[in-house]
Formats: sequence, structure tokens, C-alpha cells
Amino acid sequence: MPFHRLPVLVALALLAGCGTGDGGGSPAASVAPAPTGGDFVLQSADGPFDTRALRGRVLLVYFGYSHCPDVCPAALGSGAQALNRLDAGERGRVRLVMVSVDPERDTAAMLKEYAAFFHPAMTGVTGTPAEVAAVARAFGAGYVRQPVRPDGGYAVDHSANTYVVGPDGRLAAILAPGATPDQVLAAARKLL
Repeated sequence: MPFHRLPVLVALALLAGCGTGDGGGSPAASVAPAPTGGDFVLQSADGPFDTRALRGRVLLVYFGYSHCPDVCPAALGSGAQALNRLDAGERGRVRLVMVSVDPERDTAAMLKEYAAFFHPAMTGVTGTPAEVAAVARAFGAGYVRQPVRPDGGYAVDHSANTYVVGPDGRLAAILAPGATPDQVLAAARKLL
């Protein structure tokens, strides 16, 4: 047997050993369910932020935190540039929302200031750790708080997708990390 086929055969043999445990020899199904998004109520500096009150608008939902050194500013900057390219009528029907994955540090007041840096039509929201975790789970967003450094700071590793929610309140698209302003704009306009 040629050597270059050996790794393929080993991989196939290992996969054949994986089963559902039902004795039927069918392959294991470990596919996670697709995220569905959904309505949520979290806190903004202006009071409760309830997505049900935003029916008819497109929501660009991003999970991040104010101490994020690079990924969040880049993604939120792309979202803000996309909002700036909308005409006035369109802009009134699109909302950029950052859900903080660091509720221990990100207060609603801090998030208001952080969001305003990017765009006046952006809202930063937070909640209890359990509330934030439930919203993130519904959207399929992941995050993990890293250990505290000697200086008292810490990082939060998180997914960097932008979740596009249609005017009907349903998750319509998930934009990959690094989505350009043009991609964000196109995703929003498709739903207007």
C-alpha cells in the first residue's frame, strides 16, 4: 500500500470506532443545534432594553466588552461605518447593540459612554452573569473569562460574530469575525 494513503486509512478506522452507543454502528451525531437568537431584556444606561420594543428594525448584535483591546473596536467600528453609509430613513430602522460579556466590570453607564464613542445609534447593554449567559447561548456566542493577572486586570475571550436580527425579531444572519463595513451594510439593507 502506498504510504500517502496510510493517514487516510487510519483516520477512517478511528472514525469507524465512533458510534452512538446504540450498537447499530451509526455514526455519532454531535452537531450542535443552530442558534436561534430570540428576544431579550437587558439593562442599558437608559433603563431596560427590550428587543421586543424594536420590532420593525434590524438589529446588529455583537457580544464583546469595553476592555477588549482589539477585536471589539474593529467589529464595532465596521458596524458604525455601515450605519454611517445608510441614508437617514434607513439609519432610523437599524440599531447596533453590544451585549457585554463582562458584566462584572461593564456597568450600564460605562457601556453608554463606550457605545457613544462608536456611534450614537449604538446601545451597550448588560445584565447579571446568568442573564448575559442565557442571551449568549441563544445566539450561539461563546465567551470565557481568563484568570486575573497580577495587575488585577483580565481578558475575556469571546466569539466575534455579528448577529443580524430581522425586523420580525428572528435571527437572519451571522456575520463572521472581520466582516467589513460593506458586508455589514449589505446584511442590514437586505432586511430593510
